[in-house]
Amino acid sequence: MYVDMFTLVYAVYYILPAYLANALPTILGGKTPIDLGRGFLDGRPIFGKHKTIRGLLGGLAVGVITAFLQNSLIVGGALTIGALLGDLGGAFIKRRLAFLPGQPFPILDQLDFIVGAFLVVSVVSIPNIGTVFSIILITPIVHMVANTFAYLLGIKETPW
Repeated sequence: MYVDMFTLVYAVYYILPAYLANALPTILGGKTPIDLGRGFLDGRPIFGKHKTIRGLLGGLAVGVITAFLQNSLIVGGALTIGALLGDLGGAFIKRRLAFLPGQPFPILDQLDFIVGAFLVVSVVSIPNIGTVFSIILITPIVHMVANTFAYLLGIKETPW
C-alpha cells in the first residue's frame, strides 16, 4: 500500500490525542497505583505500580484537551479513552505473563494503546485504511523516539 506524506501527517494529527494520553502519564503519574497494590487471581499485581491514578487522570485530561483543541471531542475523546484502556490491557497481559513493570515486551508495548484506541473509536467513527495503516507503521518509531528522549531527560528509568 502506498502512503503519501499528507496521509502520514493527517494520521499523526488524527491519533495525537491517543499519543499524548499514552505518553503523558510517564510525566504526570506517580503515587497511588490504579490497582491499589492488589493482586489478581494469580497473585500477581493487576496492572502494577507504574499504572497510577494520577497518570490515568493526567493522560485523560491531556487527551481530551487535545481533542477539544482539534475540534474533535467525540472522536478524540474516544481515541483517548481507548488508548488508556489499551495501555492498561497491555499491562494486565504483561503481569499475567510475569513481566515486571517497565520490562520490555516488543510489539505489545508499542501497539497496545493503538489497538485500544481503534477499538473504542470504532464505536463512533471508522478511520480510513490509509490512516490506520499509517498509524500502525509510524507508531513503533514514534514510541521508540519518545521513550529514548524521555530516558535521556531522566523522565523514564529505561529507554523502552
